[in-house]
Amino acid sequence: MYLIPDLKQIESYKSIAVLTSGGDSPGMNAAIRAIVRTANHFNIEVTGIQRGYFGLLERAYVPLNAENVCNLIQRGGTTLMSARCLEFHQRETREQAVTNLREAGIEALIVIGGDGSLTGARLMEKEFGFPVIGLPGTIDNDIYGTEVCIGFDTALNTAVTAVDRIRDCANSNEHFHIVECMGRNSGALAVHTGIATSAELILIPEAPWDMEEVCHRLYQLRKSDRATSGIIVVAEGGNTGVSYEIQHQLSELGVDSLVTILGHIQRGGTPSPNDRLLASALGNAAIHYLMAGYSDVMVGVERGRTVASDLADVISHRQSLNDSTLKLVSELKPWF
Repeated sequence: MYLIPDLKQIESYKSIAVLTSGGDSPGMNAAIRAIVRTANHFNIEVTGIQRGYFGLLERAYVPLNAENVCNLIQRGGTTLMSARCLEFHQRETREQAVTNLREAGIEALIVIGGDGSLTGARLMEKEFGFPVIGLPGTIDNDIYGTEVCIGFDTALNTAVTAVDRIRDCANSNEHFHIVECMGRNSGALAVHTGIATSAELILIPEAPWDMEEVCHRLYQLRKSDRATSGIIVVAEGGNTGVSYEIQHQLSELGVDSLVTILGHIQRGGTPSPNDRLLASALGNAAIHYLMAGYSDVMVGVERGRTVASDLADVISHRQSLNDSTLKLVSELKPWF
């Protein structure tokens, strides 16, 4: 379990709010539950904001209490629902959101989401002095200031289970299978999936690769009978259709392959025990950091303990794969 620092209480809040924004990730509900139960322990009322930042503008408020969050921890998605709000890029929209919160008697806001969501929180504090705490919720696992994000472990388990089943088919039918993982511009999910499933090849944005060279080597392997089947894990990397392009070029060389885009099954489903524990610790810690006078920070985990990082640093950096992970991928490759 994660160690939560013993922080001295210097602030007294009566009412706070919580929202989830951007892409949903398994464990968000567990974080909401922990926030509500911890806040209630300290006699703080919690309001849920539905549909992310849209809810701030529409005053889509719902009271949260220990009773109505009691059956959340095992549920995927987010009970508060989520959305991407392009209008929040405008300063006057953010000002209206803060005005709405203050008129409702809400004194602070906890935002669960990725870098875009955390940027919105940062601007609310910077421009209008509204207290905010961020929590990292994304399966991409690309948020600076934390070793792991809410949802990543569940998404990894989902992807690994899928690839294990696909390999059965690959071996039976002697095909190369190209499996594409989510992750935007991060290869974290693809790398961990590839290592855990002994993929023959892992293609990620962090390690540049040449399409023609990759396809030619796969062709040589197939021609030499050194490999009659195999798994190629590809990170989406913001390159729409990259998996089908690999398949097309292999087909031009006479190599049969099949493509599986894992897609949104990676974002859904019951959160893993690890994600439930992580989200519970972060939700609890968020309340403690608020009461200790913290604002404009994201609460993450490092070396088994919760830590607070300035949101300015979080949104100006990107969590990248470390050199040891990339080295491991390189040394475990069977042929390349």
